[in-house]
Order: sequence, then C-alpha cells, then structure tokens
Amino acid sequence: MLLDNLKQDLTNALKKGERERVETLRFLIAAINNAAITKYGREAQEKLTDSDVLEVVKKQVKTHRESIEAFQKGGRTDLVTKEQAQLEILQTYLPAELSDTELKQLLEPVIASGEKNFGLLMKQAMSAVGEKADGGRVASLLRQMLLER
Repeated sequence: MLLDNLKQDLTNALKKGERERVETLRFLIAAINNAAITKYGREAQEKLTDSDVLEVVKKQVKTHRESIEAFQKGGRTDLVTKEQAQLEILQTYLPAELSDTELKQLLEPVIASGEKNFGLLMKQAMSAVGEKADGGRVASLLRQMLLER
C-alpha cells in the first residue's frame, strides 16, 4: 500500500538525515490521516485505499504549485526554492502522466461526441483519462482542441 511506502520512506529519510524530505513526508502523512478520518471516521485505517492516498498527494502538489506562483509574485525566492524542493518530493509518489499526444488521442472521441456543454465534455474527458493527467491540463488541452475544430 502507498501509505506504507510513505512511512518506510519517512523512516529512511530520518536515518539519512534528509530534513526536507522528512518534513514533506510528515506533512503528507498527517494530511492523509486527516483525510481518512474525515472520510471514514473510526474505520479510517482499515478503509483507506491507495486511491485516497493519491487524491491527497495530488491536492498537496496543487497547493505547492499555487504557493510557488504566489511566492514568485511576491519576490520570495527563498520560499519558492523550498516549495519547489517539496513539490519534487511529492511528485515522485504520483503516477506518470500521459504525454500531450496520448492525451489528445483519449480526448478525440470525447470531442467527436458533438457535446457543446464544456462541463459535460470535461466530465466525459476526466472519465476517459482517469488519474493519468491533471484536470487543469485536460481542460486546457480540451479547449485548445475545440478551438482548432
């Protein structure tokens, strides 16, 4: 299970003295535990799935990206560097995303359906793509493909 891998990686990072990795993994594991308790209550440890863990990792990645953008606008290069380091650590736990070409191939049938409502198109697109690509990336590529038609 992914949570077990995270805990093992935390132990290894502690032994190696990797402060940035330890801090990042501790925050991530705490966020996973909080999400599990919120979602499952008392049975959190028994019912937690890898999908739940990946959902939390994705949220953390998104948060770090937003923080990096905000810190860049504020001229805080020290915090940008720290956030980028943590983002790189978190991204190692995400599955590899599809390339633009692969993503376009999955989106072609969705666009060919003839649906005009973008919200419904996105719903179809995300069910076709699954967890293989970020929703923001799918939306921008879908818009681009619609404009090209």
